[in-house]
Amino acid sequence: MTDPGDLEDRLAALEADNARLRRLLDAAGAPDSLRHGLRNTMAMMRTIMHRSAEKARDVEDYVAHLDGRFGAVMRVQAATGVVGEADLHSLISDELMFHLVREGEQATIAGPRVRLRPNAALVLALALHELTSNAVEHGSLALPQGRVDVRWAVQSSGEAGTMLQLQWKERGGVALGDPSRRGFGTEVLSETLPYEFEARTALDFEADGLHFRMRLPLVQTIGCVVADDAADVAPVAEIAEA
Repeated sequence: MTDPGDLEDRLAALEADNARLRRLLDAAGAPDSLRHGLRNTMAMMRTIMHRSAEKARDVEDYVAHLDGRFGAVMRVQAATGVVGEADLHSLISDELMFHLVREGEQATIAGPRVRLRPNAALVLALALHELTSNAVEHGSLALPQGRVDVRWAVQSSGEAGTMLQLQWKERGGVALGDPSRRGFGTEVLSETLPYEFEARTALDFEADGLHFRMRLPLVQTIGCVVADDAADVAPVAEIAEA
């Protein structure tokens, strides 16, 4: 059994290393965006550690989920470019591939090329991790015939501006029903995304698997669509207005 205190020690050591890194970045005149991204990452990891502890059933559950979530954070850091932006398609395919789910086999991924700013990439990567790990452990990807379809579109919405609409649709699974216990993953999808980005999300437990939809404003602080790929990709299920 892993002692939760060991995890506290590991995080404290990581924070000390990052404090030294921040001093080096300051001395080297590193861009503010790089320093800001580092602070966001540490804040996210601290939140993951504490919220995972609150939602865990026991120590083993805590350690297993914490390790997976920290891994998702590390993967998005590795996927970001020099200015800290990440490609949406890469975030999705990398997370699925980490769980041995290959695009073109058990997964379909489609949408225009979207670049995400550091904080948006970090939170969305965590949301994708929760969706993927749930699908592999309990959903359609736990079955040989199971599939997941992930697609998004970028649309102009009048006064609302440019909107990113994304859906995660599982197929070939079984009906799980709305869980009575809200875990960390549900919290990320239903509360964190709306709080951080004014997104509207919907999470439906359908007959053959989970169906997640998200609609959020694609403002400068969140990301942008690459000009050459600005056309919409359909179909993406709408989320009803609140």
